[in-house]
Formats: sequence, C-alpha cells, structure tokens
Amino acid sequence: AANPSDAIVAALRKISPGAKPEVRHGTTVGTNTLLERKGARVAFVTTEGFEDTIAIGRQARPRLYDWFMVPDPALVPAELRFGVAERTSATGEILKSPGAKDLQDLVVSPAAARPDAIAVSLLFPFANVRNEQAVAGALRKLGLPISLSHEILPEFREYERASTVAVNAYLAPGMGRYISGLQQALEGEFAGGRLQVMQSSGGIVSAQVAAKEPVRTVLSGPAGGIVGAHAVARLAGFDKIIGFDMGGTSTDVALVEGAERLRTTSESVISGLPISVPMLDIHTVGAGGGSLARFDAGGILRVGPQSAGAAPGPICYGRGEKPTVTDANLALGRLDPDFFLGGEMSLDEPRARKYLAATKGPIASVEEFAAGIVRLAEAAMEKAIRVISVERGYDPRDFTLVSFGGAGPLHACALASALKIPRVLVPQMPGALSALGILMSDVVKDYSRTVMLGPDPAALEKHFRELERRGAKEMREENLKSVATRFADVRYAGQGFELSIPWSANFVQRFHQAHRRRYGYADERRRVEVVNLRVRVVASTEPVPFPKKKTVRGAAKQALVKHRRVVFDGRASKAPIYRRELLRPGDVFLGPAIVAEYSATTVLPPGCRASVDQRQNIVIEVK
Repeated sequence: AANPSDAIVAALRKISPGAKPEVRHGTTVGTNTLLERKGARVAFVTTEGFEDTIAIGRQARPRLYDWFMVPDPALVPAELRFGVAERTSATGEILKSPGAKDLQDLVVSPAAARPDAIAVSLLFPFANVRNEQAVAGALRKLGLPISLSHEILPEFREYERASTVAVNAYLAPGMGRYISGLQQALEGEFAGGRLQVMQSSGGIVSAQVAAKEPVRTVLSGPAGGIVGAHAVARLAGFDKIIGFDMGGTSTDVALVEGAERLRTTSESVISGLPISVPMLDIHTVGAGGGSLARFDAGGILRVGPQSAGAAPGPICYGRGEKPTVTDANLALGRLDPDFFLGGEMSLDEPRARKYLAATKGPIASVEEFAAGIVRLAEAAMEKAIRVISVERGYDPRDFTLVSFGGAGPLHACALASALKIPRVLVPQMPGALSALGILMSDVVKDYSRTVMLGPDPAALEKHFRELERRGAKEMREENLKSVATRFADVRYAGQGFELSIPWSANFVQRFHQAHRRRYGYADERRRVEVVNLRVRVVASTEPVPFPKKKTVRGAAKQALVKHRRVVFDGRASKAPIYRRELLRPGDVFLGPAIVAEYSATTVLPPGCRASVDQRQNIVIEVK
C-alpha cells in the first residue's frame, strides 16, 4: 500500500472484523523519511552566534584519507538557521534574557521563510529552561510544530542535542499526520481501537507521544525484534545471545548478556545524523536479501548497500533484472521455488539463472557467481557481529546466535561457523519475531538530565527524585502503574565519553569494571565524574504465554516433503526439505537440510545438527 496504514487497516478487517483492537505498531515511516531525506522544512533557532553548530558538527571524518569525500548536507540549510540574543551559563545563570524586540524579530524571520516545523536548541537550557521557554512562547504564534531541546534531550553536547531536536522537527509533521490518520481510522472503523507505537529503546509509548517526539521511533522495527529474541531465548534457556535480524535491505545485530536489561545507547548515528535519545544498541549494515550485486570500475564484485527494494525486487520475483542475494541463494538451491511464503508465491528460478549468467562477467559459472555474492554478503554481516562482540570485549563463543527476519536463517549457520558461535536458535515464525517483540514490550518512558557532579549519592538523590516524580505523574495520566529504574553516565574526570551504569551503592566500582571490559584498563585512583542521570519508568505488559509441548524423540520423517540439489562450498548434494509446521518437539535431523516455512527458510550446512525443543524453536549445533 502507498500508505502503510492502509495495509494495517486491511489486515484488521481480515483478522478481527467488528472488534475493538489494541494496535501496537512498529513503524519505519520515520526511518525511511530520514534515509530518503523527504521530511519537513525545518527552521532551527539557537543562541545568536551558534547558528552553524548544526552544520559544523564534530571534527571526526568517517573516511579519513578520502580527499574527495563530500559531507552530507545539513538537515537544516543556512537560510533556515536563526539566532536569538540570549545566553545561559553552563551552571544555569541567566546572563542575558531575550527582550521583547528580540522575540518579535525572531518570529518575523522564520515566518518569512515559511517552514513546516521549528526546532529550538539554545545553549545550556538543561541547566535553566527560562530562556528557551520564552523563545518557544513567542514562536507558538506561528502555529507550527515546535521541538524544544529541554523537553526532548535535556543534556549537554550542543551538536548532538541540536541534531536530535532538528531530526524530531524534521519528522514531526509527517509522522504526526501518519499516526493521527491511523488513529482516526481505528476509531472510525473499529469503534475506538487503541494505538500505541514502539520506541527505538525497546518500550511502548502512546500514539500522542510518538507523534510529538517521533525521533524516539526511528529504530522501532528492529527494536521489536531484539525484544522478541531476548524473550524467546531466555525461555529456551539461553541468556547470552547475539540477535541477528536480516531482512530485505539491511541486517541488524545486537548483543544481550545475561538476564539484565537490554543494552541501550545514546550515541546512535542514523543516516549520518547523531540522535542522542536512548535506543537499543543495534548495529546495522546494508546487507539483505534484496542487496544488489555488481562489478565496480576495477572489476571487483560488490554486494550492497544498494537494494532492489520491494519494486522491482529480486529477479526471481518476476520484475527485477539485477542480481540480488535472494537470487544467489535460489541458484545455489538454498531456497525452494515451490515453498516460498508457504507455497503462496512461486520463485522463477530459470529467470534468475538467466540474468545471473548474463551479468556474471569473468566468473566461470552461475553457481560460482552466486557463491561469491553470498560470501560477500556474509562477510559484511560477520563484520557487523564482530563490531558488537569482539570489538567490545565479548567472545562470540560464549553466545547463542538467535536468527530471525525473512532472510536471517538462510545465513545464520554460516555466520556462526565463521565466528565459532556454538549454536543457532531459530524461533517460531522468524519473519514475524519483531511483531511478537512489540506485543511483549512494556510501556516505557525515559528521562535524563545533565548534572556534572561527583559520585556523592546525597547530591544526586534530589535529581533522581525529580525525574522519577515526572515519570510517575505521566504514567498515572495514562492510568498505568509503573516502576522506576536509575542509571548514571559516569566517566573519569577529563574524559570525553562516559559509560552508562545501573545505579547502586557500589556504582563507582561497577564503573571501573565496565571501563576495564570496554577499554582494557581501569584506574581506581582517578577521580570519577557523574555526567548524566537517567531514569527509566516502566509499566509492565501482560505476559504472552509460550506453552510447552511434550517431547517425543523423532527424526522429522513426517515433515520431509522432497529433496533438492544444494551447493555448499562448491560441492553439490541432495538435501532434504522439511516443512516447519510439520516438525514436532523432539525431532532431530542433520545437515545438509532445508527447513521451509511461511516467513523464512532455514539452511543447515553439512555437519550441523538440528533439534526441535519444547517450544518448537529449532536449535542448531554448528559444526
């Protein structure tokens, strides 16, 4: 559907006609708006003299030795940046307040530029909000959506805060229309259906909050997948997991250690733009089933990040003409053309092989070309997993790879083997795990404040309590009972970056331990500084039942439907194809094998051993 909400309403008509549904929505509307740069025309207002902060950014260069690198254009062009004569000190002292004439002039300038939304990010409003509130009061006469930094991100680091607020303003008009349109459709056709939206941080918020602060939703789909993976893996007995979510355009990976909370970060960069609201610590690469293969000017084979998208899609879907990872898997026999989408869609293998042959260049055969495409895609995904594990002090051999997304189980065993991860878990309906994770997510609100204090619990207590009171009040307004959890961003005095530590009486010692793990050393004699305080307020969602089934030892013979020629490491073999819905708890079978189901296909290379557990997950011991 051109409007994603049309597809949601159509699905509700099919599954619950006449009902009053509660819809939990993971959306990529904000993500796609950023990637495609199709957001609102934003006016950026800041302290006079700092108008270009949002364009100057930091000195870090993403490609240090590329002389021809052109930086991404700023989200807000120069003609839409405006300064106001005001100044607040870093300690909260009002050094200069904007006068009536200053505010009057400020309203005139943006009005003449005809923006769609306004972002306001003055210097140090987290220390004293008075000047920013005065500026906002004057600008409200324009009747435009206004994003205020002291509401969205009351933290230091001017560039990151300004970027976050500008992104929020950039998304607000479009997301506001989309969410309000979907809400109206639910209320009109389904007698008052309720809409909630998934945040990037792994929690649910009301539609009203999501429309006002859409910057919190830019990774809502991947976040749902990680929440689901964590829950399913814990029930299966695996606490230390690496989530591997491969879709059509990208792959998202995340590491979860133990039964602790899901790891979040406030240092995300999406489409080249820093976004400092809390997000699950997800690393994304441009490798998916639709990633395009091509030869560069030097004759080297490349895969991604460009994608065939939904239209025209892979060659085997009938319209595309450029080879993709999906076409390569089909040519290698790892997808069965008769069982794609549970048999509802047939893949055109002869067409895929024809175009692969026409574009393979100097490579000897279609199968070698296909194997090269798959190998390069897997190399990009392997690198992504190394970023969140090895590069952060974690040994992949201690983890279980939880694979989901429509294309994830195709490649999971190969990645696990390359990284020496001992096992892979493929949950039920892997292509729909993100939806399950959203259904299971709690209602969450995150609050933060920059304090710049020493590790004195008494001095920090006052700030924690203020944040908790605000969270409890907002939860009560939604008739929700909540529990607050505290965190502190801590660093050694003089450092430029900090680590987020769960609050406890021994939080300083826990910081030293975390610093040693991340950077390889800790200096317990050095002075520690608390930079930001964070409070996460959670209202628990009713748990989703996952019933156990009786295990009966079997060899999956009842699920075997055919054999197919499959190529692994240049060698062809006849591999059995099993229907996932016919597998029973207790079934055990060996690779090479293919497991086909509606939402995904699981590939077992030679030497792997798969078993079906009591909750119908496939657990694969990797060679």
